[in-house]
Amino acid sequence: MNERRTRKPSGGGNRRPPQKRKGPQRPPAEDPARMAAWDVLRAVRERDAYANLALPSLLSQRRITGRDAALATELTYGTCRARGLLDAIIGECSDRALSDVDPDLLDVLRLGAYQILRTRIPPHASVASTVDLVRGEGGSHLAGFANAVLRRISERDEQQWIEKVAPPVEDDPVGHLALRHAHPRWIAQAFADALGSTGDELADALAADDARPDVHLLARPGEISADELAAITGGEPAPYSPYGVRLDPGTGDPGELEPVREGFAVVQDEGSQLAALAVTRPQVEGSDLRWLDLCAGPGGKANLLGALLTVDGGTLDAVEQAPHRADLVRRATEGLSVRVRVDDGREPDLEPGYDRVLVDAPCTGLGALRRRPEARWRRQPSDLAELGRLQRTLLLSAVELTRPGGVVGYVVCSPHVSETEGVVADVVRRTGVRQLDAREAFPDVPDLGAGPSVQLWPHRHGTDAMFCALFRV
Repeated sequence: MNERRTRKPSGGGNRRPPQKRKGPQRPPAEDPARMAAWDVLRAVRERDAYANLALPSLLSQRRITGRDAALATELTYGTCRARGLLDAIIGECSDRALSDVDPDLLDVLRLGAYQILRTRIPPHASVASTVDLVRGEGGSHLAGFANAVLRRISERDEQQWIEKVAPPVEDDPVGHLALRHAHPRWIAQAFADALGSTGDELADALAADDARPDVHLLARPGEISADELAAITGGEPAPYSPYGVRLDPGTGDPGELEPVREGFAVVQDEGSQLAALAVTRPQVEGSDLRWLDLCAGPGGKANLLGALLTVDGGTLDAVEQAPHRADLVRRATEGLSVRVRVDDGREPDLEPGYDRVLVDAPCTGLGALRRRPEARWRRQPSDLAELGRLQRTLLLSAVELTRPGGVVGYVVCSPHVSETEGVVADVVRRTGVRQLDAREAFPDVPDLGAGPSVQLWPHRHGTDAMFCALFRV
């Protein structure tokens, strides 16, 4: 190496001291959208944060609005949803195993790959903007690696990459569709089992689950009608729920809508509305004013049931084991005839004899993956056994708390047969309760299958994949 010549100082004592060389700097504020998306991906990985909670908070904190907020939202949720597909493609383009790539760098490579493959941002701009992020945070060496990987990715479009990295459809149709639509294979298999299809309908279900969903609102009964709410918000009355409104996914933060701020409406998937309403629809003889929500947190269904009961002069007991979630139920049901109880639904300190009981049981949430984009990569098949035991225990508890002739509703946001039909069959066998045809409690909803339970689907109904079974005690 050649020695660097040093200049002799001039100007004597007026010479400024040499500035210290600064280390890598974070990207400039001119790219707030991508920086926000990267920071949320980091929070999801490091702290198990929920993207749909972390991103709005960060956007508000940094005062990111308008087009930048829209871009940050698309990049964050899209990258979270597509992680498995993106990792397969990045792995093909990297000269090192993904396990050997710095986790922060892998996050930003996913972010760049998503822009290249699934947005209308030109590939060269996607590469350049991502490399700038890496350079600002990690220096030129890492920027060179990122540039090489992303340029290789940009040589093919998404379809061409799928043909290269996915198993052949003739050898493994479920595995092929799982990678094509960015789902873990075990979840795609669960969808296939519930649908009875490994072909076109499975493809439709996974594609719908991989798309950005509409925003659904609930118009609180007794406060505002769905037509009025639609007129105020610019949405459309929901096709099936009499209290539902659907908004375009690009509407923005629904929490900023005036009816939501004022408590006349809440964000709630139409499938959740339909499942809660289903419990109210079978006829019961005698009293019908004492209802129970056995797993009430965070309060969405308790809000709907409590509003209906308040109009009729009844009372809803809402049970939630976690104190902080019980506080959410209190806020959601403020002003309604609802009594919130902090208790364990498996053995609650309650007087039996309820007319109707809803069990909205904890579950894998596989039916709402389009709204919780990171969840598909966070959940594991090993979660099912413990959840199944909990679901059975809660449903057995509900049967014991319901009076003869009363109605029990079992609801989970999952199509996995071990959480749906498996739980139902076991409880019917143990208790002898009569399962009702739940399809009758979903009037005007098409494609409900053979019954007696109901499984909603994003590709069929535009809702989350909610499951509902009804019983007569």
